[in-house]
Amino acid sequence: MKEEHGKPGNVVLTATRLWLPLAIGIAGVVLIVLGHGNDNTRSAAGVSLLIVALIVWMINWLFRLSIVSNRDREEEERAREYFDRHGRWPGE
Repeated sequence: MKEEHGKPGNVVLTATRLWLPLAIGIAGVVLIVLGHGNDNTRSAAGVSLLIVALIVWMINWLFRLSIVSNRDREEEERAREYFDRHGRWPGE
């Protein structure tokens, strides 16, 4: 998926796709380290934040996967329309 650099929307997308899960994960690791395994509350919160970071990353990944899938369907539909008009698949 190609994106043009410099657009305001790309900054938000990059922040959501990369920096948000990374920041949540780092916060989780910090809480685990601060807990030293002795403070169950901090350690549990850290593990929870790591799980949340993974979930945020996976939701972003699934969303991007669905966009690619939609593009593939659109290309297939254009190929079928071409076949209906010309009686052969494009590129054959």
